[in-house]
Amino acid sequence: MAFSFNFNISSQLKQSCNNDTLDEKEENENQDTTKNQSKAKETSAPKKVKEAQEHKYTPDLFSHIENSVPETVTIGALPPLLYLNESVFEQTAPERDDAEKVLSQTITQNSDLITGVYEGGLKIWEGTHDLLEYVDDEGKTFSGKRVLDLGCGAGLLGILALKRGASKVHFQDYNSTVIEQLTIPNVFLNCEEEGGDENKGDEDGSPAPKRRSMEKNLTLADRCSFFSGDWVSFLTLIQSQDPTLKYDLIFTSETIYNTDYYPSLHAVFHKLLSEHGVVYLATKSHYFGVGGGLYLFERFVEEKNVFQIKSLRELDQGLKRHIVSLRFKKSLS
Repeated sequence: MAFSFNFNISSQLKQSCNNDTLDEKEENENQDTTKNQSKAKETSAPKKVKEAQEHKYTPDLFSHIENSVPETVTIGALPPLLYLNESVFEQTAPERDDAEKVLSQTITQNSDLITGVYEGGLKIWEGTHDLLEYVDDEGKTFSGKRVLDLGCGAGLLGILALKRGASKVHFQDYNSTVIEQLTIPNVFLNCEEEGGDENKGDEDGSPAPKRRSMEKNLTLADRCSFFSGDWVSFLTLIQSQDPTLKYDLIFTSETIYNTDYYPSLHAVFHKLLSEHGVVYLATKSHYFGVGGGLYLFERFVEEKNVFQIKSLRELDQGLKRHIVSLRFKKSLS
């Protein structure tokens, strides 16, 4: 599937995007211009709410993966991560349940971002690979941790946390289509991969069936939950639980491209991160044509004065990319 943002970029700006980062002086001027706009957006009522819901996996989800040929992400010493490629969705879109009409619209509009309709969850963005490489380089494990993969898409970060011992992983994406058609199948593909002897063929040499019984995945069900909807309603849904779950780690990648979303994203971090927890965020310096980026988000976080934001890594490959962490200031004092 050929992915592209649903907006026009001038040839001069394309050249700038390919060869250099946005000029920092221009970025600083943009910050001053958008500062008041961001405040106004924060206090205004949202134009559209996509109610959050929890998704339970069912046996029929295996119909999407039993004949699939998944691709593999292999990075350093990390365990291999399996996932369904975007092209699968283009080829099989007419056969899939898609009440949101996400698949048909992305194909028709040749776009991987339709604001308020589809937020890019079928594509694995560069930031996800950056975070995976960071986890590998730092040798991080997640034994006993409660993890949120926010804006999860394919769910590779949450799947890695599962493979490295997380006690609970919640996957969240804007679109229910993404959760049901991509995230949940990817989790089970990786569960199958770790099945060990259960996946070996019979003694007569016949291959083991790819479809595993749901009973054998009960331990996975205990450790995973899947949610769709916007961040405002997701936060409300999680806070309705008693007690409210607090996450030790929140992974989020390429989620700060739109300044309209900063208040709700910050609220999720503020209300759902545990006292000594950490947010790992992968992002670009600037998202051309959309308006967001690291510098504007840093300004927003500083104004809130809740988190300390720290640069962990910069990648200067074309448009500069970053990995940053957020921790509560009160926990660092």
